[in-house]
Amino acid sequence: MCGIIGYIGTKKAKPILINGLLRLEYRGYDSAGIATVEKDGIKVIKEKGRIANLDAMDGINDLEGTIGIGHTRWATHGKPSAINSHPHYDNEKLFAVVHNGIIENYHDLRKFLEDNGYTFLSDTDTEVIPNLINFYYKKENDFLKAVKLACDELKGSFALEILCKYYPDNMIVVRQDSPLVIGRGLDENYISSDIPAILSFTKDFYFLNDREFAVLSRDNIDFYDNELNKIDKVVKSIEWNTASAEKDGYDDFMLKEIYEQPNAIRETIGSKLSESKISFNDFEIKKEFLETINRIYIVACGTAMNAGLATKATFENFCKIPTEVDIASEFRYRNPLIDEHTLCIYISQSGETADTIAALKLAKSKGAKTIAVANVIGSSITREADYCIYTHAGPEIAVASTKAYTSQVVLLNILALYFAEVLDRIPSSTIDSMKKELLELPKKAEITLGNVAEVKNFANIVYKETDMFFLGRGVDYYVASEGSLKLKEISYIHSESYAAGELKHGPIALIENDVTVIGIITNPNLVEKTISNIQEVITRGAKTLVITNQKINESQFFKVINIPDTEPCLSPVLSIIPLQLLAYYISKEKGLDVDKPRNLAKSVTVE
Repeated sequence: MCGIIGYIGTKKAKPILINGLLRLEYRGYDSAGIATVEKDGIKVIKEKGRIANLDAMDGINDLEGTIGIGHTRWATHGKPSAINSHPHYDNEKLFAVVHNGIIENYHDLRKFLEDNGYTFLSDTDTEVIPNLINFYYKKENDFLKAVKLACDELKGSFALEILCKYYPDNMIVVRQDSPLVIGRGLDENYISSDIPAILSFTKDFYFLNDREFAVLSRDNIDFYDNELNKIDKVVKSIEWNTASAEKDGYDDFMLKEIYEQPNAIRETIGSKLSESKISFNDFEIKKEFLETINRIYIVACGTAMNAGLATKATFENFCKIPTEVDIASEFRYRNPLIDEHTLCIYISQSGETADTIAALKLAKSKGAKTIAVANVIGSSITREADYCIYTHAGPEIAVASTKAYTSQVVLLNILALYFAEVLDRIPSSTIDSMKKELLELPKKAEITLGNVAEVKNFANIVYKETDMFFLGRGVDYYVASEGSLKLKEISYIHSESYAAGELKHGPIALIENDVTVIGIITNPNLVEKTISNIQEVITRGAKTLVITNQKINESQFFKVINIPDTEPCLSPVLSIIPLQLLAYYISKEKGLDVDKPRNLAKSVTVE
């Protein structure tokens, strides 16, 4: 898990590479490096720690090259160190490589190369790649053929940028199960792991499929398949504006993205709702096909999985189809029951989550139809799936997901409503009521954000806590799970979420005087039962915060934050906002890096 950046043009590469790496910081990293093509060969400069450390290295400002590659590393093989950082040379310094991914057979490749006289400086899997290219270059005397033959030997995932001393006007890139985008400019081209890193330079992008190669020069890009046959690629224009990838006056990206949620919800709803029917510009599913579906799987990781859990009941209640939610990393290994009557929905903000993509491929191999829900246009998951729909939330830079979650919950509710409408399985009055509530959600999200002062005050009281607990029933339990995850991610406070009715089956043993317990109450049918469960922790000395849209006796709780009422299945969109703000302000009180929490990466592109 890391970030890669590349530039080939007429400007000095160094400042562009450093700028791009800074824009990739949110992916997480422990070291960084760049390589440029200079008059006397390829120059590599790399360092452990922050990009600022790299930018202060001796000689870095002397780089004049207009072709270069850069990398932020998140250690997987070999400890964080300058020597293990990328780029990596081959033994003769003819090639320089940056790599995102994991080479699973690198031990075997390393032994093969050592047997052929190659030596290694680092402990990384990546260093075998430039040496393997060197090995084949000596046989073929052709840059592209050498790269292709080397890639044939690699097992695992990789996105590669490769420079060659003998081809000073070219760069080769290739990918396999790891993200890579190419940005087209005027007499210059860009490469990156993510669109936001190069969005300020271009809005025209190419997306490589697995085992496709691109040979870049300043004014041209040639594409090849795995047999090195030339292929054509269609450029895609991305409509995100540059400001959407900037902090725009906010202290942190996370806070900005929390406040962007009303608009993200509005954009996600887009033109999908009208008085006559629900429609998706991205695809149309026929009634005849939906009638054959007897099982739905929603598969995702982390926050995206919590969005799936929050909408599971909507699919079952509206569509009358049994629905399961699975962790993507577990889905493949439990031999799920999948056939041509199965519909699988895969959720990934980045569209590059390795476990989710692998789970999607499994379902397709068993005959299931697949739908991808993603935020990034052209991402891997959207190209693999039979259908794709986009959240249109705009770039999400902070590691902790906020606006992507609420947009996913909205979109999945619309999708369930669409299926129900096509199948004619719920009354038209229910559909009309849901449409009305969906269209009012952006305004209600704005109202919910007005609670910031109350949330901030509570954060000031509890930020020194070491443990917190989140409770809810029904869909509120899944909101509790997402709230707990947010707190863990950015404040490093241990927290757990429980279905409120499960308290007496074990978790209540953890409750002691002054521990913080947060309850979510939005379903009118579950108010009394949930309050009864919260009373159990109050009698044991817990300090309670309740998030609710119901009329309750507030005096029995330490703090109550009221949110607007809506349909129960849409309540997660509103009830999560105070919990996002709580995690944010607790983290700020603790003086932590909100956007880049320790040990985490924005896009988990390895399994």
